[in-house]
Amino acid sequence: MIDTNTRRAIARDPAQTLLSLAQSLASRRPDFLDTKGPGLGDHATTAFMRDLRARALKRFGADHAEQKICGPNGFCVDYYFRKEGTIVEVALGLPKKTTEFERDVLKAVMAKEQGSPVRRLVFISKPGAIKKCAQPGRTAIINWLSQNHRISVEIHELGVRAV
Repeated sequence: MIDTNTRRAIARDPAQTLLSLAQSLASRRPDFLDTKGPGLGDHATTAFMRDLRARALKRFGADHAEQKICGPNGFCVDYYFRKEGTIVEVALGLPKKTTEFERDVLKAVMAKEQGSPVRRLVFISKPGAIKKCAQPGRTAIINWLSQNHRISVEIHELGVRAV
């Protein structure tokens, strides 16, 4: 059972609530920021996503994960909060050169064109994502998305190590 104060906080910004859940989960994993490589890295990501989905389901009282809002193509977004018009993509590899950034942007546009309200695309990633998304190519895509589709983009980093 979700208490009234928790329900109000979730209603204000479920994406922020999801980010807090992800941050809490990442902080409990001492090797979260370690590069594990193929295989081990895939298993670690799968376990993280499974645990995040379970925590989110418990917190929200409904499953907002793996929403198929992009039409009949089988694409789905990591999380979708319809009332807020917010898609959340947990893109842990966003700091890397090759990622699914462009595909996630495309899914947001497709979802909007299919009639789902989409006003915000939130990325949750590892450290370095903000810097990478400030580079000219990604900045151009973010600006295009805002100007042509009225979808804002936010980048949030998990598990930032203290220096």
